[in-house]
Amino acid sequence: MKNRTWMRWLGRVALGLGALLAVAVVAALVDGWRAFGQRADGERRVRMEKSPQWGGDGRFVNPQPLKNDFWGSVTGAFKASAYGSPSTPMPTVRAGRERFATPPATGLRVTWLGHSTLLVEVDGYRILTDPVWGERASPLSTVGPKRWYEPLVALDELPKLDAVVISHDHYDHLDEPTITAMKGWDTRFIVPLGVGAHLAYWGVPAERIVELDWWERTKVGGLEIVATPSRHASGRLVIDNDATLWASYALIGPQHRVWFSGDTGLFPAMRDIGERLGPFDVTMIESGAYGSAWPDWHLGPEQAVRAHQMVKGRVLLPVHWGLFNLAFHGWTEPVERVLVASQRVGVTTVVPKPGQSFEPEALPEFVRWWPELPWQTAEQNPIVASQVD
Repeated sequence: MKNRTWMRWLGRVALGLGALLAVAVVAALVDGWRAFGQRADGERRVRMEKSPQWGGDGRFVNPQPLKNDFWGSVTGAFKASAYGSPSTPMPTVRAGRERFATPPATGLRVTWLGHSTLLVEVDGYRILTDPVWGERASPLSTVGPKRWYEPLVALDELPKLDAVVISHDHYDHLDEPTITAMKGWDTRFIVPLGVGAHLAYWGVPAERIVELDWWERTKVGGLEIVATPSRHASGRLVIDNDATLWASYALIGPQHRVWFSGDTGLFPAMRDIGERLGPFDVTMIESGAYGSAWPDWHLGPEQAVRAHQMVKGRVLLPVHWGLFNLAFHGWTEPVERVLVASQRVGVTTVVPKPGQSFEPEALPEFVRWWPELPWQTAEQNPIVASQVD
């Protein structure tokens, strides 16, 4: 009798937990439905399938497949740094319309707004990369990596943009609330193949969306924007992994050249980018959110410096850090290691505060604005891409 009572109680508990799980899943789907975006179809899909990057299984592929160590990722969580996020407010610089009212004296100015969001003013044109004004790098409003500080310039304080450039559709680079707020702007949205389906779903007019394959170009006045290769992945839901393309970008003006890496691991064709489109006055290269269990997904600090050399950069700006906690390393580790690697090989590196502007041809005096915290060296935690000589 007692056994039957016990079994009935367990059954009710299991039923209750199942119901709670179902409610949670439904709530998450409702909360994130719009942010999940839309799959490409019709002419957009036909064009994707003609890409040399399109694989036989209906997904885009990298020439050098990504190495993944699942168990290494799991065990890495137990070794996560105690300094993954700032414990005190970060030093930042607020920006506003007045900052951008005067054009850069040298013709090239970059404003780092945290992570991979940058306002690039080049030869009279203004380009915004991977704009993220939302609170979380997540489809959900209450779960997911939360930004460490408020946006450093209000959307309505930005100057008129000539183009918004998006590298791929991961949540820390393609933010639905931000795109929805921008959907009526008189600007062009330049994205890799397939990503335009998300933008169209969120209300961006089709005539303002330009989708590019690797090495394809588009012009914004006298500025040429070239989608260059990268080594990464895409997806906003587990079932749509690699359904859209990822890219880096070269911005080629009459007087200056800029390269934005987007998210990427190291790959041999970086040398082709440098040979075909370099040298670059400034490179903006992802340097954070890395791990030895996924060495091909992100560059890591030392390989960011190597990538800068491969594409023939002059001044390096390390990005993809300083806003979200997306990996197991300490939050200051990327910049510490980039500086060590840069000094070792003589690369000029600039590290502005989030929100600060600089001109690569008139660099400000170096100021160490972040705290001194424990961090692992390249020898302690090496990030080495596979299939790269």
